[in-house]
Amino acid sequence: MPKEDPHGRLKPLPDRPRVVLGVTGGIAAYKACELLRLFTESGHDVTVLPTAAALKFVGTATWEALSGKPVSSDVFSNVPEVQHVRLGREADLVVVAPATADLLAKAACGLADDLLTNTLLTATCPVVLVPAMHTEMWRHAATQTNVQTLRSRGALVMEPAYGRLTGSDTGSGRLPEPAQIFELAGHVLRSATVPMSPGCEGDYCVAAAGWQGPVRHDLSGRRVVISAGGTREPLDPVRFLGNRSSGKQGFALAAAAAVRNAEVYLVAANVSLPTPYGVADRIDVTTTEELREAVMANANAAHAVVMAAAPADFRPASVMDVKIKKRSGQPAPSVALVENPDILGELVNRRDGRPVEQVLLGFAAETGDETGSVVEHARAKLALKGCDLLIANDVSGGAVFGADGNHAVILRSSGDEQKLDPMSKMDLAHLVWDEISAIWTKPAT
Repeated sequence: MPKEDPHGRLKPLPDRPRVVLGVTGGIAAYKACELLRLFTESGHDVTVLPTAAALKFVGTATWEALSGKPVSSDVFSNVPEVQHVRLGREADLVVVAPATADLLAKAACGLADDLLTNTLLTATCPVVLVPAMHTEMWRHAATQTNVQTLRSRGALVMEPAYGRLTGSDTGSGRLPEPAQIFELAGHVLRSATVPMSPGCEGDYCVAAAGWQGPVRHDLSGRRVVISAGGTREPLDPVRFLGNRSSGKQGFALAAAAAVRNAEVYLVAANVSLPTPYGVADRIDVTTTEELREAVMANANAAHAVVMAAAPADFRPASVMDVKIKKRSGQPAPSVALVENPDILGELVNRRDGRPVEQVLLGFAAETGDETGSVVEHARAKLALKGCDLLIANDVSGGAVFGADGNHAVILRSSGDEQKLDPMSKMDLAHLVWDEISAIWTKPAT
């Protein structure tokens, strides 16, 4: 659940988010069927609005069968319900995929000649437009101007993918995969609970709490560095010392920050996940020293550094050039270890010299033992490191690693702590950015 705002007014997300899926007349319209399936099977209430041209590619019967709802494209259907106004007002999210050059031009100019374009004009929720067209059309100055206009009004316009187009053509303009669009939509929905300022009367308000238009842009102008995954320290050409971190939490943090319009630099340690949409740069590393170098290289001008990665505390003192052999009857070889650098501690020690005020957040994957509980160990780590925030995870029995959910405690340098209910890693990511934003916006004392 979202936090209470000072006015006590929030627009919470319903249990079944209402999604309007617009489909325009491009060959990629068939991919929208898979996107619709992803929405409906995950519990979303979806209304499909195809244009007349889209119905040339995929017929009404398909959209109705997949959505379970009647489908129309003109404003004269179901007139008593005033659909051309109601759908936009009631939706929690509007996604147009594919969005042709024609649709982008109409939306930028405010034209409304069918049910979809009318809905775009009346939408009071986040709008995600997913372009798909030939490369020349995408790169044309008119299309790029329309994209910039739409983005300036708060719409989120995805970059098209590079790949095979119609015929034998290849280039920029391919529709991103439905799973990528669906993932981005999930992040947008999770960031779309808006604190209401007086006079907004239940709508998404442009002036409310740092928002610019209906898509949340409260991290605009912020450069953030995020580490993710687990480092590996080689023993020989085959083996390594490592850990079970999957990188899912760090990648969720990167995706959430990008959706909220931050400039995101992601340092990924042995992570096979696709790069989240909107990340400015991804740096792949293997060892803790490589992780340290990449983080330090990008941290100087960062407003926040989030160390979600699990760097190995130790590495072998020496690395064998050949595979260590198991010899029958011989004792197992011993491995001498040396400490790896303390990256978070070094960030804390260096931040006084940064050109920007910097927030530092760490993660602590802990297990309780006879010397203390998970939170007690994490609190000691926070005191030792000196960072602003620490997220404590109880990983007893391998919990959290590789899972889609998380169970965390937020520890603050002030001494406060907040135990969170189990939630998805995406939801935790947005809570983390809320915490960091609160530090940025805290009045000077």
